[in-house]
Amino acid sequence: MFILPAAMLFDMDGTLTVPMLDFPRIKEEMGILDDAPILEALARMDGERRQQAERILLCHEDRAARLSTLSAGCRELLAWLSERGVRTGIVTRNSRASAELVLRRHGLRMDALVTRELGRYKPDPAPVREACRMLNVRCKDTWVVGDGQYDVEAGLAAGATAVWVSLGRCRSFAAEPSLTVRDLKELLATLQALVEKAK
Repeated sequence: MFILPAAMLFDMDGTLTVPMLDFPRIKEEMGILDDAPILEALARMDGERRQQAERILLCHEDRAARLSTLSAGCRELLAWLSERGVRTGIVTRNSRASAELVLRRHGLRMDALVTRELGRYKPDPAPVREACRMLNVRCKDTWVVGDGQYDVEAGLAAGATAVWVSLGRCRSFAAEPSLTVRDLKELLATLQALVEKAK
């Protein structure tokens, strides 16, 4: 029998919102010349170089938040979850300021928000565990939903159900999602079908 998750944690850019951040351009402007992810490369910087790189990143995140568009099916999915008492949260590598701006811009309400200011970020499972702690739910009763490799890896490492939003892409990473959907509309349809089947 299918039981709804106690909570659903979402990535932000590319999952709740249409992808806006141009990561290659951001890395170029920040002076990141290798294949390291942005936050990991930033952590290796110090002094004035780091401060300048952080300003560049925050500028891009602020612009993306101000111009953000919700992904198709986002409002419908969140409303459906709310009606059934499923708690929701955001776990993102973005800044708290940009995440809060997205929430205000679109009038979204989340029960938990965990951003990179925690000091540990996906693929580390710590942000997922922190969100579960905030919601007073067990990781194993939680679904982590995101469009990226790190979302899947963090969810699995935390012992949660990891849902990969493919956006029509072929998976290019080794971590095996618990569930793959094309977009949030398909995720909602999948949940509805599972609930109906369990009746």
